[in-house]
Amino acid sequence: MSTTATNDPFAPDGSYAWFRLAVSILLSTLGGAGMWAVVIIMPAVQVDFGIDRAGSALPYTLTMIGFGLGNYLLGRVVDRYGIVLPVIASAVSLGAGFALAAVAPNIWVFSLAQGLLIGLGTSATFGPLVADVSHWFVKRRGLAVACAACGNYLAGVLWPSLIKWNLNTGDWRDTYLLIAFICLVTMIPLALALRRRPPESAFSTAPAPSAFHHASAGLSPQALQLLLFVAALGCCVAMAMPQVHIVAYCVDLGYGVAPGAEMIAIMTAAGVASRLVSGVLADKIGGVRTLLIGSVLQCAALFLFIPFNGLASLYLVSLIFGLSQGGIVPSYAVIVREYLPAREAGQRVGLVIMGTILGMALGGWLSGWIYDLTGSYQAAFLNGIAWNFLNITIMIFILMKGKRRLAAAV
Repeated sequence: MSTTATNDPFAPDGSYAWFRLAVSILLSTLGGAGMWAVVIIMPAVQVDFGIDRAGSALPYTLTMIGFGLGNYLLGRVVDRYGIVLPVIASAVSLGAGFALAAVAPNIWVFSLAQGLLIGLGTSATFGPLVADVSHWFVKRRGLAVACAACGNYLAGVLWPSLIKWNLNTGDWRDTYLLIAFICLVTMIPLALALRRRPPESAFSTAPAPSAFHHASAGLSPQALQLLLFVAALGCCVAMAMPQVHIVAYCVDLGYGVAPGAEMIAIMTAAGVASRLVSGVLADKIGGVRTLLIGSVLQCAALFLFIPFNGLASLYLVSLIFGLSQGGIVPSYAVIVREYLPAREAGQRVGLVIMGTILGMALGGWLSGWIYDLTGSYQAAFLNGIAWNFLNITIMIFILMKGKRRLAAAV
C-alpha cells in the first residue's frame, strides 16, 4: 500500500504536483502583465491625457482594487469549482481590458478598463492559483507556494523589458494591443492543463502537518484573519512606494523612463530569489517568523531610499529592496494554510491577498497625493515606513501570543 501511494504521480508532492506548479508559474507570469504594464506607461499616460501625478496613478489604484476583490471572489469560486474556469475567464478579461484601454479616449475609460477588466482578470493568476497549488503539496508547501507567487514577480522582470522595447517602435496603445493578443493565445491552453482536481485528502479537516500549527492557538480564526488582513494592508502600502513610483521618481530626477523600468526589473528579479529563499525558510521556521523577517528587512530598505538618490545608488537600493520584501506576500498564504481550514483556502488566502493588493492600491495613490502636496517623494517614503511599522507590530503580537499560549500549555 505504501509503495503504491509513494509511486502515485498524482499524490501530494508527486511529479504531477510539480508539473502543475510549473504551469501555474507560467500562468501567473502571463497574467501578471495586468499589474506591471500600467506602472511602466504611467508617465506616457500622464502626458497623453494631460493629468497630474495623482491622476496618472488612479488607473493603477483601480487596477489593484479590481485585483484585490477578484482574489477574494474568485478564491471562493476556486473552492467550489476548481481553477480552470476562473483562469479562462481571466484570459478573456485581460484580452478585452487591454484592447479597450488601448483605444480609450480619456483617463476615465482607461481607468475603468484597468479596474473592471484588467484588475479582475489578473486576480485569477495570483491568490487563486497559489491556493490551488497549496493543495498539491505537504512537505514542500512553503516552497511550492513561494514558487507559485514568483510568477507575479517574473512578470515584473519580463513585461517591463518587453514594454520598454515595444515603446521604442510604437506608443503605449500599440503595446497594450500586443499584450491583449499574447494573453488570449497563451493562457487558455495552459488553463486546460489544470483540469485535474486536488485529491480529497488535501481537504482533510485534520490539523496541518506542521510544527507551527499551534503558534496562533491563542487567537480565534476570525481574529487571526483580521490581523493578517490589516498587516497585509500595512506592509503593502509601504511596498507600493518604490514599486509604483520608481519610474516617475527617476523621470523627476532627470534619469528618464528606461532606468526606472530597469529598477523595477531588478526589484522583481531579486524578489524572485527572495521568495524562493523565504519558501524554504517557511518550511523550517513557519510563516509568521518568515514574514516578520521580511517585513523588518523591507523597512530597513525603505530607509535607504531617502538619503541615496544617485543613479548608481538607486540601482543598488532597488536590488536591496527586492531582496528584502519578496518573501512577504507568499508568507501570508503559508500562514493561512498552517492555521486555517483547508476547504476554505481559496477564499481565506484570497482575503489576505486582497489586503496586500488594497495596500498596494492605497500606497500607490497615497504616494502620488503626497508628492502633489509636497513636491517631493521624501515624505512619501516616510509614510511607507510608518505603515511598515504597523505590519511589524502585528507580526510580533501574533508571534508573542503564540509563545504565551505554548508556555501555558506546557
